Amino acid sequence: MILSGNEIRRQLGSNILIDPFDEGRLNPNSYNLSLHDELLVYEEVVLDMRKSNRVERIRIPEEGLVLTPNQLYLGRTIERTETHNYVPMIEGRSSIGRLGLFVHVTAGFGDVGFCGYWTLEMFAVQPVKIYPGVPICQIFFHEIAGDITEYSSEKYQHNRDIQPSMLFRELGPAQDGGQQLHLEFATDRHGAAAPESGRMGRAVSAGAQAGGAAMVQGGVR
Repeated sequence: MILSGNEIRRQLGSNILIDPFDEGRLNPNSYNLSLHDELLVYEEVVLDMRKSNRVERIRIPEEGLVLTPNQLYLGRTIERTETHNYVPMIEGRSSIGRLGLFVHVTAGFGDVGFCGYWTLEMFAVQPVKIYPGVPICQIFFHEIAGDITEYSSEKYQHNRDIQPSMLFRELGPAQDGGQQLHLEFATDRHGAAAPESGRMGRAVSAGAQAGGAAMVQGGVR
């Protein structure tokens, strides 16, 4: 059973925390969460499950930022949430979906006891301009039956920022031993010259560099 908006309000301060909370964003059975002003994009041409893949941080200006297709953008909510005795979940808003923007790829399901910001796996079907602070998704809460063991992962619990995948902590290090080679970007994904600062990694594996260069130059970024 899903909590109504009135029940979400009643549970605030006890089983549910939404910070900051705005009464105007409370829906009949959910609450709208808003988009923070930063994004992360992976810098690797090939993402390796067993490695900590390098990322670049992008700020969303007040005048907006155009997201391009075939690129995964990791964002986060402005709101920090905390949930006890209920299962939190997020979904995209219908108005956002009608612009062809996904706010999560597969990871909309939360865990009872989760505390932190929600990382959004954003993917655009066609170019779409986004803005900081826009109501981007909605959180809702399911009742749960049976004894509860609260979520306590060392990967994402009590996070303070956007969280790239930390699956490598479960799988262990990669065994290929491939050398990491430097890959320069002449322009950023929006057509401007790539700045030297603010970039957190320019490497891809030796085996992926040749095939990946054409993808980068072809506008995948």
